[in-house]
Amino acid sequence: MDSNPALCAAIANHITTSPQQRITFAQFMDLALYHPEYGYYSRDALKIGFKGGDFFTSPNLCTDFGELLAEQFFQMWEILGKPIPFSLVEMGAGQGLLALHILKYHQQHYPDFFTALEYIIVEKSPTLRQEQQQRLQDLPVRWCNLEDIPPNAIAGCFFSNELVDAFPVHQFTLETGELREIYVTTDNNQKETNAPCPMPDAQCPSFVEVTGEPSTPQLAEYLDLVEMDFSQTAYPDSYRSEINLAAGDWLSIVADRLQRGYVLTIDYGYPASRYYNPRRSQGTLQCYYHHRFHDNPYINIGRQDITAHVDFTALERWGEKCNLKNIGFIQQGLFLMALGLGERIAALSYQKQPLSELLQRRDALQQLIDPTGLGGFGVLVQSKGLNDREISQPLKGLTLPE
Repeated sequence: MDSNPALCAAIANHITTSPQQRITFAQFMDLALYHPEYGYYSRDALKIGFKGGDFFTSPNLCTDFGELLAEQFFQMWEILGKPIPFSLVEMGAGQGLLALHILKYHQQHYPDFFTALEYIIVEKSPTLRQEQQQRLQDLPVRWCNLEDIPPNAIAGCFFSNELVDAFPVHQFTLETGELREIYVTTDNNQKETNAPCPMPDAQCPSFVEVTGEPSTPQLAEYLDLVEMDFSQTAYPDSYRSEINLAAGDWLSIVADRLQRGYVLTIDYGYPASRYYNPRRSQGTLQCYYHHRFHDNPYINIGRQDITAHVDFTALERWGEKCNLKNIGFIQQGLFLMALGLGERIAALSYQKQPLSELLQRRDALQQLIDPTGLGGFGVLVQSKGLNDREISQPLKGLTLPE
C-alpha cells in the first residue's frame, strides 16, 4: 500500500480532536483529496492522463473534445446576441488541456468570438493552477475563486468536465430500514465497528467505519428532493450509497454568479432512479490508482483519486430552486455527434497519413463516444436569464442528428 503517512497522521489528528472522535466520510474524502499540503489534488494530480498516472479524461485523448465544445460555446454566444465580453468560466481545469484546445480553436476559426471572449479558470488546487498557468501563459486567461466572482456578474457559460464527481460525499447505510450515516474513526477510538477498513497501510493509522445518526438533516432533505424512499422493502439491510451535498452548495453559488447564459456539466452519473437502484447496493464510490480502479478509500491515501457518480436529478432540481432552467440532458457520445464528431470520423477515410496515425486517431475519437466509457457520461445544460426567443433556439449539441 502507498499512503502518505503525513496525510494519515493529519486525518487521525482531525478525528481525535473531533467532539465524538469521528468524522463524516465527506470530511475524510475532503482531507484525502484537498488537504492543502498532502491531499491528492495538491500533490499527485499532475499524473492525470500520463503514463504511470491514475486515470485519463476526454481532453487527454485528443483535441477534438475541446474543439467540439468550442463549437457549442460559439453558438451560445450567437444565441445571447454576441455579448462583449462573453465569459467562459471553466471550473476545475485539470492540467489546462481543455482550455488550451478551446482557446486555440476559437482563435483560429472564430477570431471575432476569440476577441470577445473572457476565459476564467476556477481552480482549487495550487499545483494544478501552476500547471495551467504555465501551459496557458500565451493565452488570455485569468484565475479566480468562485466566491470572488460578484453576484450576477457573468454573461456567458459556466462549464465543468469531471468536476462534480470529485466533490466529497456523505455515505449512508440502511440498518433495519433506518437511514444511518457512515463515519470514519481510528481503531483506537473504535466503538461500534461497522466495517474495518481492509488492508490498512503499515505506516498509517488503521481507519475504521462506524455508523450513527445522520450528521445533518440535509441528508433527509436531499432524499425528499430526489423523491427516494428507502423504507421500501426492495432495499436490503446494509444497502449503502452516497449523497453529494457539496454539489448543491456549488450549484447555488454558480447560479448566483450567472446573470444570463448557461451552465454545462459533463460527468459520469445517473438520474436518481438509477443511482439509487436497489441492485446497486454498495453505491458508486470508486478509487483510481495507476489506471486501475477499486472501492477501498482507506489505502493509498493521498496517492489515489476518490470519486462518486453524479446524481443528475439532484442537479436538475437544485438548479430549479436556484432559478436555473433545465435545457436538456444527453449522453456525451450523442452530444459530440450532434456537434460534428461523426463528420470527423468519416473524414479519416480521406486523409493521407500513416496507417498507424489514422488508427490511433480513430481509436481516440471512438473512445469519446463509446457508450460503455466516456461516451456514456451525462451532459446537463441549464440556463438563466434567457428570454423566450433565446430559449426557443435549440442548442446544437442537444439536437440529435437524423
